[in-house]
Amino acid sequence: MLRIERAGLPDLAGAYRTCLHTGDAGQDATGQYRDPDLLGHVYVGPYLAWRQGSQLVVVDDAGIAGYLLSTDDTLAFEAWAEANWWPQLRERYPRREDGSLDAELIGLIHVPTRTPEALAREYPAHLHIDLEDRVRGTGMGRRLMAQLIDELRERAVPAVHLGVDGANENAIGFYRHLGFEEIEARPWGLIMGLRLD
Repeated sequence: MLRIERAGLPDLAGAYRTCLHTGDAGQDATGQYRDPDLLGHVYVGPYLAWRQGSQLVVVDDAGIAGYLLSTDDTLAFEAWAEANWWPQLRERYPRREDGSLDAELIGLIHVPTRTPEALAREYPAHLHIDLEDRVRGTGMGRRLMAQLIDELRERAVPAVHLGVDGANENAIGFYRHLGFEEIEARPWGLIMGLRLD
């Protein structure tokens, strides 16, 4: 039976695995990275360590099958990660220029993507959501998003944004159906946002 639970550091390994299984525009990225933890270090770990916002996992009999990770205050989150998350990873992963996907992610560890201040002021919260194949089509994505939106409203957060790979047409359609609108096009995809106030 599928259930939604609060996520914490004990869920790191399972959430990292889901991140890898969905890391290629929603498809399995296993085998594309020499270090299978790199995607998780960038897109999962800091949220579970930050422990603010809504950190949720989908669990079934086989373990973690999805997650929704978010922060209410993107600028505060990025400042915290710069001081507390990235330094130890920079020591572990020296920069390299070999053209690999690993090198690309290591580049993000050394120079993380920064959210433009104007975007973060208007849409202060942001999220990442990923579901394993075995739970897609079960309504869990909608349940996770509904829970997040309720919690953001309870905390008086006025708006939320996310980035979505331009190749992930299913995800773009899903977000549009929930009321997200395109804010900005980027070379890799779209920034979409939802106002809650």
